[in-house]
Amino acid sequence: MHEGPQRVAEAAAKRVAGLISEATGRFSFGLAGGTTPEATYRELRGRAIGWAKVDAWLSDERWVALSDERSNGRMASMALLDHVDATFHRPRWSDLITPRDSAVHYEAQLRSILVDRPPNLVMMGMGDDGHTASLFPGTAALDERNRWYVANQVPQLDEDRLTATYPLLWSARLLMVLVVGMSKADAVKASFEGATPAGRLGDGDAEVEWYVDQDAASQLV
Repeated sequence: MHEGPQRVAEAAAKRVAGLISEATGRFSFGLAGGTTPEATYRELRGRAIGWAKVDAWLSDERWVALSDERSNGRMASMALLDHVDATFHRPRWSDLITPRDSAVHYEAQLRSILVDRPPNLVMMGMGDDGHTASLFPGTAALDERNRWYVANQVPQLDEDRLTATYPLLWSARLLMVLVVGMSKADAVKASFEGATPAGRLGDGDAEVEWYVDQDAASQLV
């Protein structure tokens, strides 16, 4: 538990920097959207930690144009990847293809990157409803057990998302979950009880580390 959002970002950035610095060979780094990961990316971008060996990719993306201000990939580029020499792999977008087509292509791309190794690290956020990546409560992607990446229709938002699935996330060496703010306190408590999509991240082989501030942790005993 950390004093506030900035302390969470600093602690997470320090952890990521250490993992990349210590790694030999290619380093697979899954990126999350959201304001807390964005603050972490800004903390990271000034660190000379061997970025050239990093394959960065997105744990989820909105079905919007690559330049749209709502795009997680655009945010990650502006906050971090435009400033370092990592390789950034983004899902395809076009009004001539479907979200499913994009997800299928992106999964193939990720499988080519991860052909002989698991993801080293995936950074995750969490919403007020306990969703993580774009694994929202009540959506079909929660039950996927074969595919690594799928298009997920989210009725409560009336929009399509692209998302990593549990099989990919569970295969990672480390999942880092970053959560700040009083609005997330109930979801953090429910997640620690296994009652949210984020709470299921620990059901696989991945080590899971939670980086939360005092407000987000306020409902924990």
